[in-house]
Amino acid sequence: MNIVSFGGGTNSTAMIIGMHERGIPIDLIIFADTGGERPETYAFIETLGEWLSGRGLPKITTIQQTRHGEPETLESKCLRQNDMPSVAYGYGKCAVEFKIKPQERHCNNNADCKAMWERGEKVNKYIGYDAGEQRRINKNQEKHDADKKYAYHFPLLEWGWSREECIDAITRAGLPLPGKSSCFYCPNNKKAEIERLWKKHPDLFARAVAMERNVEKTRKDGTPSSIIGLGRTWTWESYKDAVDAQISLFDYIDEMGGCCCGMPCGCNDG
Repeated sequence: MNIVSFGGGTNSTAMIIGMHERGIPIDLIIFADTGGERPETYAFIETLGEWLSGRGLPKITTIQQTRHGEPETLESKCLRQNDMPSVAYGYGKCAVEFKIKPQERHCNNNADCKAMWERGEKVNKYIGYDAGEQRRINKNQEKHDADKKYAYHFPLLEWGWSREECIDAITRAGLPLPGKSSCFYCPNNKKAEIERLWKKHPDLFARAVAMERNVEKTRKDGTPSSIIGLGRTWTWESYKDAVDAQISLFDYIDEMGGCCCGMPCGCNDG
């Protein structure tokens, strides 16, 4: 039983392509959906699904975290608890709760997996860490070795595929590049990514701001918290306001006949 842990991004896509090229069987492809991926990621998953179907490979099985038996997104949990993703506070619990645990629950109810475990066999789990991510593998090596249910495989590392080789494989397969896969409100987003979000998807940016506004900004003892927004010590909303203000200032200077120095002084830079 070979299971692919699919994240919706470049590495796991390239891994699937490489496994197909090498004739490595794939029995199940699992995508754990937090409910907060960018529209481009969801669109790419549909495109990849068509590519898989055309090659007789299994379709992507999308799963989600649940609460009281109903699907729950990371966003809805944060709003319900007046909170932000745990990575804003320096923890990785959101990945465990909304990625790893739903996959485990799904496999625990999979007939083929259960049959293998009953025979004392391990299920093969394929993870897309590339050749530059040895540190991530080493970090969990002892845990993986002690796992009685899964045998972990990192084919990109075995093939020596870096990010560049992964991109080449996707291009070779005739697929568009998937782009970055992460929640649109992830605190790890860089400022350039935040700017792209409010320009390309203002509705999603507004939802991220709503999450920030909904946060309880005090610790349990009532003292102010240093983590005030998705930027940790700053809010995405304040960052956009600052950028908009800067643009407005430049527009004003331009209207007043400003020059390269940023002031309406009439000097020139030679």
